[in-house]
Amino acid sequence: MELLQLQYFRTTARLEHMTKAAEQLHIAQPALSKTISRLEEDLGVPLFDRANRQIRLNAFGKAFLSKVEAALSLLEEGQQEVTDMAGLERGTISIATNVLNRLTPAIVAFREQYPEVRFRINQIAPAETSTIADLLDQGSVDLGFGPMSLDKQGIQVLPVLQAEVFLAVPRGHRLEHESSIVLQQVAEDPFIEYKVGHPFREINDEISRKAGIQRTIVCEVEEPAALGSLVEAGLGVAFVPGCKGDEIPQFTRLHIEGTDNRRAFSVAWNETRYQSKAASAFQQFLVEYFADK
Repeated sequence: MELLQLQYFRTTARLEHMTKAAEQLHIAQPALSKTISRLEEDLGVPLFDRANRQIRLNAFGKAFLSKVEAALSLLEEGQQEVTDMAGLERGTISIATNVLNRLTPAIVAFREQYPEVRFRINQIAPAETSTIADLLDQGSVDLGFGPMSLDKQGIQVLPVLQAEVFLAVPRGHRLEHESSIVLQQVAEDPFIEYKVGHPFREINDEISRKAGIQRTIVCEVEEPAALGSLVEAGLGVAFVPGCKGDEIPQFTRLHIEGTDNRRAFSVAWNETRYQSKAASAFQQFLVEYFADK
């Protein structure tokens, strides 16, 4: 039984899809199928039920997966410990985030201090905050970052940034030159919004509810860049966060009176698993980096 077989099996078992597993592992599907078949031959039992080109983990596979997860986790932690013995500067940090645009400047600043540290980024769909918790629980990533409140045993969440929510209006808008507004002034304006299920959508719905306005939503997006572009194009107004040091957008941000609305961004980690010096250093760096934002 080879280590590579176990790694391939773990990925295939998690996805229960041979093609997707092969893509994630960056190998050809026939090579993956052959490796899994050889592992099953070594064990003397099938690990998957196969029907109509679909695979499902069977009872043997589920039992074996729990042991493989534990074994590979210990090996990966051992590798991290050995790397730590060589010093922080040579470490690797794996992180899952659904707000990569907010995290990227911090990564750039950290690498200016530690240019040899490597990052493995797992970009998660904005609405799939629970996926970050799952990856942390599995030990697949060292840290999670985003607007989240994770209720999972062993997962610690530390807020590191509180960003004020502004109203973004396009250049030429009738309120462009106001320093602040009340939301009733834009109650009839078209709004650009995030899709239902996005964590920012929930915050924005609450802001509107408190203000007593019913928004007319003309477009729904998934990414902040798309939202900003549509505001710039004059299709509507939108709620956007703002922090000191952000790039100047091509639209106007107006302070919203009568509210104390903020978006919280947090760093999360699994306290039951070993954390490398590099990951620990970056976790603390995020606290300090966002302290004056």
